[in-house]
Amino acid sequence: MSAGPTLCLQRIRQDVQAMHAYAVQDSAGMVKLDAMENPHRLPQELQEKLGQRLGALALNRYPDHRVNDLRQALAAYAGLPAGFDLMLGNGSDELISLLALACAVPPSAANGFKPASVLAPVPGFVMYGMSAQLQGLAFHGVPLTEDFELDEAAMLAAIAQHQPAITYLAYPNNPTANLWDDAVIEKIILAVGAQGGLVVMDEAYQPFSNKSYLDRLPQHRHVLLMRTLSKFGLAGVRLGYLMGPTALIAEIDKVRPPYNVSSLNCECALFALEHQDVFAAQALDLRAQRAILLETLARLPGVRVYPSDANMILVRVPDAQKTFDGMKMRKVLVKNVSKMHPLLANCLRLTVGTADENRRMLAALQESL
Repeated sequence: MSAGPTLCLQRIRQDVQAMHAYAVQDSAGMVKLDAMENPHRLPQELQEKLGQRLGALALNRYPDHRVNDLRQALAAYAGLPAGFDLMLGNGSDELISLLALACAVPPSAANGFKPASVLAPVPGFVMYGMSAQLQGLAFHGVPLTEDFELDEAAMLAAIAQHQPAITYLAYPNNPTANLWDDAVIEKIILAVGAQGGLVVMDEAYQPFSNKSYLDRLPQHRHVLLMRTLSKFGLAGVRLGYLMGPTALIAEIDKVRPPYNVSSLNCECALFALEHQDVFAAQALDLRAQRAILLETLARLPGVRVYPSDANMILVRVPDAQKTFDGMKMRKVLVKNVSKMHPLLANCLRLTVGTADENRRMLAALQESL
């Protein structure tokens, strides 16, 4: 007789059973503005060219040298400095998991029998903490200020206390969409470096930002830069990349599963980089739409709008759940982040869409307040 489900559950870690799975909202029939996707599809001509190219792939074979072609193309696209390299991930999520795996040093006398730790400002991207927990690292979230700025004193104190193996700084941050003060970031980077930790600058929303840390990357040999093609316009392709000093990337790359990026994903990304002008035009349009949204939202009574350097805007409304439900009833799906952290009370996160999507979103928001 086989074991029943209840008995089998005993083999599942208790902390995993206590976790909540990453939730993806049902968006069928909705104006989908909840996941910071690029709303623009490929032009018809490029769809046909890509389809022909993908159809010609030898899918009976494992991914080949084209993966290295993609690494070189991404390095050229990013402007990677000499002496630096990059590794690919199945989205940034996998890279975050691989970083935790590479830094999961077991407790020993040398580290005071404490697990390695990960530190990040909160509210922030939930996968930093989730990946740390799943790999047995301790996660320490340091609250932002009420205006969603870095709390310099609290961050430096947490670094001194916990000596994190990895410190994440999202630039700009998710879900608050803002860029943090460069001088404070520099102090945090120096403090982490002084105790031998890594800093990961997460630039997922770089196509929509006015700043990047890339030019400063050579100044610190313990800083890694993470980006994704999801916001570039390829969310369905699932491809992220991590850049840093060659020797450091080589060590982290050892824990990467073989063939983690499929031939289809690789060829899609190469195709997109060959037509990066199309995606640059889409990003420019979304920046313009963001400016219009920020100006319009600021005029709505009862709505507080926060600055954005991403393709999302954080707003605080009188009743987030009521407003979210009202917008959903009107077939507009946004993200209710009000329960993610106390600092986000009554906050909604709005993805910047096309002009038509934004008009429909604004109308639904006004009617739902």
